[in-house]
Amino acid sequence: QVQLVESGGGLVQPGGSLRLSCAASGFTSDPYVLNWYRQIPGEPREFVASVTRDGITNYADSVKGRFTASRDNTNRTLSLQMNGLKLEDTAMYFCNFEYDWGQGTEVTVSS
Repeated sequence: QVQLVESGGGLVQPGGSLRLSCAASGFTSDPYVLNWYRQIPGEPREFVASVTRDGITNYADSVKGRFTASRDNTNRTLSLQMNGLKLEDTAMYFCNFEYDWGQGTEVTVSS
């Protein structure tokens, strides 16, 4: 059974940084791609970034140049380094693999 557990969220001022982590377990083999999504209450979940098993990344236009996704296949950890945070980055951030989701970690950007 796949389990995804996010951590690292918090309150940060505009322009600040946070690093999110996702501990992934229960896989029988290295998952090809792991994703980050985010959601504001009342809105659909929005794709943020993805990382393939080979380290190929893809980003939403809204976070390109500010966020960096990475993964450690040995430790089955997915990370999201978020720099230059903006008010509009406030959301619940989720780790995702196919139909499996973590419980989310909350990021609040506020002055």
